[in-house]
Amino acid sequence: MNDQEMADRQRAQFIKMTETPIAPLVIKLGIPTTISMLVTSIYNMADTFFIGQYGIGIVDETVTDVSAASTSASGAVGVVFVLMAIIQAFGFMYGQGSGSISSRALGAKEVDKASKYSSTGFFAALATGSLMTVFGLLLLDPLMRLLGSTETILPYARTYGFYILLAAPFMCASCVLNNVLRFEGQAAFAMVGLASGGIINIFGDWLLMSQFQMGIQGAGISTAVSQLISFGLLLSMFLRGKTSGKIALRNVSKDLQDLSLICETGLPSLVRQGLTSISGMLLNDRAGLYGDAAVAAMSIVNRICFFTFATALGIGQGFQPVCAFNYGAKKYGRVRKAFLFTFLIGEVFLGTVALAGVWFTEPLVRIFRDDPEVVRIGALALTVQFIGQVFQPLSVCTNMLFQSVGRVGIATLMSMLRSGLFFLPVLLVSSKLFGLTGIQCSQGIADVLTMFVAVPFVVGFLREMKEMEAQAKE
Repeated sequence: MNDQEMADRQRAQFIKMTETPIAPLVIKLGIPTTISMLVTSIYNMADTFFIGQYGIGIVDETVTDVSAASTSASGAVGVVFVLMAIIQAFGFMYGQGSGSISSRALGAKEVDKASKYSSTGFFAALATGSLMTVFGLLLLDPLMRLLGSTETILPYARTYGFYILLAAPFMCASCVLNNVLRFEGQAAFAMVGLASGGIINIFGDWLLMSQFQMGIQGAGISTAVSQLISFGLLLSMFLRGKTSGKIALRNVSKDLQDLSLICETGLPSLVRQGLTSISGMLLNDRAGLYGDAAVAAMSIVNRICFFTFATALGIGQGFQPVCAFNYGAKKYGRVRKAFLFTFLIGEVFLGTVALAGVWFTEPLVRIFRDDPEVVRIGALALTVQFIGQVFQPLSVCTNMLFQSVGRVGIATLMSMLRSGLFFLPVLLVSSKLFGLTGIQCSQGIADVLTMFVAVPFVVGFLREMKEMEAQAKE
């Protein structure tokens, strides 16, 4: 591709992002991301399903209670999910940080600047993921215990976690590639990489676990291979010249302030995912007091809720590049319209799904683990979390808005609320006062509290942007 063709592509992308009507633009960018989120969620649920059914592999003489062992294997999913959240926390920090800065740079027609931040974020993520692999494998058993594994869950968590750690560099760097593509407005390319990896993982789970009876080891191998393939497909989009910004070692900034700016901009994502990891560890610890069934139940509930939330979150991630690009182009009215549209779409969808879902909580949990105790614990927790999802769209969209426009302080605060400042104390207090019931209800309570805090922040900023829009027209 010559310079003129590249300039024409960049000009066409600028026009698309700043002149296309808001509703179709957000939906167009959101649909590929939604598909990616759904496929990712489905393969996470596939891991949960196959591990619940085939997690112990070929039964040997050391397994005296197959049902209990299967429940322990299901509990390992919740433990290793925390590990994956830690890896993704750094990936999203570099990805959201470099993606947001790059998108605003493209909105200001500074293509070289966009390439510099994209490349710096990518190689920083690759290096960080490699360090996680080394130290994680050296400290595998204590790490699994720290993440909330009981002694009966530990053998399964150790096996599953080993392969996740091997894939950590690719998982972390893929978060950057995915986010940079989305923030450029190339969500369809991101979808190809993520969805392909997800489909391969589902097939791998079926093949290795149900056919070759490899147990939870098969789930780990399948996840690691799918992450590597997804990484390769996402990177190929940049290497084949499909993007405005370029990722190359020569574009990596030698100025530590640029890396610092990426980390600062992506800090809300690191805080959000990091607190998700901490809350997951504490949740596993509290639930573990009531047995492996409680750990398995809460893991299943979180996977189901993420699936229902994935659609709304995908549309929200379609909003982010529209927001960042137009904010960089000083088209503040479009930013306001995009926020309101995304919030309303999310509220209608999640409200409908949540209210319908509360009638089917027991059958939904039973799909993944047909253990009466797991179903009993999971049904109440799922009901409360479904209700809590009605309150999520406003707080999530508010967080995305502030991060996309570079208001790092407020975005970081919003990231800390749901899984940290509210969830952790609510979990500790409610579990002490109400036991297992308190654990089951904690996340729903945190969702409600987070929404009420988000309201004054977003209302004030929408008014501010209205004034900025008026000044820009003068």
